[in-house]
Amino acid sequence: MADTLDSLETRPPAQREQELMARLPALVARAQTAPGWGRILQGVDAAAINSRAALAQLPVTRKSELMKLQSAIAPFGGLNTTAVGQLSRVFMSPGPIFDPEGRGSDWWRFSRPLYAAGVRSGGLLQNCFAYHFTPAAFMVEGGAARIGCAVIPAGIGQTEMQVQAMSELRPDTYVGTPSFLRIIIERAREMGADISSVKQALVGAEALPESLRAWFAANGVARVFQTYGSADVGSIAYETDTDGVLDPGMVLDEDIILEIVRPGSGDPVAAGEIGEVVLTVFNPDYPLIRFATGDLSAILAPLPGARGSRSRSNTRIRGWLGRADQTTKVRAMFVHPAQVHEIARRHPEIVKARLVVSGQMAQDVMTLHCEVADPAGYGDGAAIIDSIRELTKLRAEVRFVARGSLPSDGKIIDDVRDYK
Repeated sequence: MADTLDSLETRPPAQREQELMARLPALVARAQTAPGWGRILQGVDAAAINSRAALAQLPVTRKSELMKLQSAIAPFGGLNTTAVGQLSRVFMSPGPIFDPEGRGSDWWRFSRPLYAAGVRSGGLLQNCFAYHFTPAAFMVEGGAARIGCAVIPAGIGQTEMQVQAMSELRPDTYVGTPSFLRIIIERAREMGADISSVKQALVGAEALPESLRAWFAANGVARVFQTYGSADVGSIAYETDTDGVLDPGMVLDEDIILEIVRPGSGDPVAAGEIGEVVLTVFNPDYPLIRFATGDLSAILAPLPGARGSRSRSNTRIRGWLGRADQTTKVRAMFVHPAQVHEIARRHPEIVKARLVVSGQMAQDVMTLHCEVADPAGYGDGAAIIDSIRELTKLRAEVRFVARGSLPSDGKIIDDVRDYK
């Protein structure tokens, strides 16, 4: 079976980078025509945004801000460059947060994860993502249409009907959450139904433990791949294999520029370090410029050349590693990662900072751990303590530690309080 959907996936990394950077100025210019982006990117010379260094100077727009933006300019915060009536669909997630879908082919770019999972023209997949208010099922529809695969629009729930559809229509692929696939397999066993036609699955929206992947293999679904996406971005990254062997991590979509930044800031972290996923998405209807997803991940080292020339050459990430929003409440006051970042910015001697909240309920203790060049050379950190009090309105201690001693896990605030 052909390994990739198209030649974009096997481009030399330097060529991909050059082509993405060449596309950036036009994306920024188009975004600036929307009132929301026009305000966010006010004064930016779009023609000058043609490198990662230039991109990194632009402000970060956080997913957590979407509700506020959309309340100010309905329904999409003025981030859409296509009028609402010219879109294909409008979705509503809890909050509410509204997400658009344009009329372009494979608008959510979902054909790549489907193809990597084994979906092919002439196949039949059972789509068990929700069709109600949220875009996940429609992401699958668009990707399947591009590939030329038929879809059973099964949605969620009605487990016995799901089993009946699989038994009688004989789809080769399941798409949905991993937990629901397990429920279907177990119900089919109870019903004595044959659903052995399903040999592969693309799963998302939940974690897939390796123990569950092994369970699927033992129960007839030999190929199970994860995908990572969101209702605002669409497909972000997805699992692949080479010659039947699962590749490490997840490969990025071809229409995305990824940055991994220190949570609470827009500053890129070193390669391999865990940080917040920030994306620039080449979407003509809903361009996203340095969009902070709130998710944690890290970049993996490139696959060795021995994996073969057919392997996808794009950047790989470790997948979803948790949430970057580590806001916590201390003595009735919220403390945000952005405040920790501002404290570090005010004191250049701090290479890296981590706020540890310890103690017991109603006896909170805040300690700012600061990586510095010489832990013995900064005294009691009185100036830093003053900055903490000014920015958070709370008392805290400071502890200086050697460079490289804080964990590289993406945490800016570590809440270790004992709530027992």
